[in-house]
Amino acid sequence: MPTNLISIGRSGAAAAKASIELTAQNIANASNPDYVRRSLQLTEFVGVARIDFQSSSSLAGVRIGGIERPNSELIQRRARDSASDLARAEAELTGLRDAETALEQSGLFRGLVDFEAALRVLEGDPTDQALRAGALESARQLAQTFQLADFSLGNARQLVEDDVNVGVDRINGAASEVARINLELANARDGTAAQASLLDARDAALREISSEFGIIARFDEFGAAEVRLVGTPSPAGEEGLLLVEGGKFSELSAQIDPQGTASFNFGGAPFAPLSGAMAGRASALTDLSGRQSSLDAIAGQTIAQANAAQASGAALDGSAGQPLFSGSDAGTIELALASGEDLALAPAGSPPASRDTANLSNALDALGADDGPIASVDRLLLSLSSRISGIETTREGLAIINSSAQADLLSETGVDLDAEAASLIRLQQAFEANSRVIQVASELFDTILGLN
Repeated sequence: MPTNLISIGRSGAAAAKASIELTAQNIANASNPDYVRRSLQLTEFVGVARIDFQSSSSLAGVRIGGIERPNSELIQRRARDSASDLARAEAELTGLRDAETALEQSGLFRGLVDFEAALRVLEGDPTDQALRAGALESARQLAQTFQLADFSLGNARQLVEDDVNVGVDRINGAASEVARINLELANARDGTAAQASLLDARDAALREISSEFGIIARFDEFGAAEVRLVGTPSPAGEEGLLLVEGGKFSELSAQIDPQGTASFNFGGAPFAPLSGAMAGRASALTDLSGRQSSLDAIAGQTIAQANAAQASGAALDGSAGQPLFSGSDAGTIELALASGEDLALAPAGSPPASRDTANLSNALDALGADDGPIASVDRLLLSLSSRISGIETTREGLAIINSSAQADLLSETGVDLDAEAASLIRLQQAFEANSRVIQVASELFDTILGLN
């Protein structure tokens, strides 16, 4: 009996010690977002002996099993999917906000309004040299403002394009990591700390991929992941394009066309993501490409209307009007006139120093028309602002969904410091109690030996 008690106490003390070490590991990694809470599997140990048809059993303490970690695939998939949807909205919102900032800070709308105001002041005294010089300078500033808007919008697009390239590298790196982990999991012993660490690394890599693209992940008996990207087109009979299977992975590539829109190739086939930050960036680039085309169209309209007005009028010296602007779009527009005297305010054929401003009035009417440059810029900014507002509303809803999903995941896999501290106290008491069992067994053994 004493030797049996010693064996029971020793196994209990060993189990308590191992559990304390694992609890300490949980506490140490409480702030690690990639760490999943561990627990130690313990089972009762009963010794059984059999002689002929007679059997006997004796209590032998506790058996230390493997390390366990929560692994709810449903909760993890919900967390990945909600994070992927939120990443799409946030990536698209970031790109569009950069574009809005670029257009608003360029002062294009104000530049057109100031140009119109300078021409209206000139309408009151068309022969005044100072007013003509001021109007010409306003035209010069307008051309520079178009160029600034074009440059700033191009920078906003470049930032998104850079994010696309960085995201592709991240995905390929994470896919390579998942493939490597799959191979190591096949050789890892079940229930070991090494296996738990590999599973943590696998889940972290899957989260990284899902932040860029929506994915579907399936796991085999070893925990190795098969990863498919959610997008269009999908192979017939499959839920997505196969990214990782076993120790192999496929590389993804991205191309940015001259218009600034992004396209993705997967194994040589075109691929369009449905969720994740990449889908948001692709959508933002498509929108920015349209904004760039609109900006160029407004610049072209401004150039055409101003030059048409000049062609139908007469300069201060009575000569035929010359083009006010050169270029064809927002990036190439420049002031072409050298002097305010060359502004053709009077109708063609008017004598020198004419105060007739009919031609100027026509130009002002075209500039301020409902389909004129000023109204077009206003609509461009308003539509962009409305688009951003709509995405912000969507993002807020997705953020609530994601917050709930992440809270469920944290509750399932996170480390609760209060619970771990309470467990630490309980395990310390268990270790002390098992030590006391060993001590009692030792005293009993000594007492039995002294019964002579």
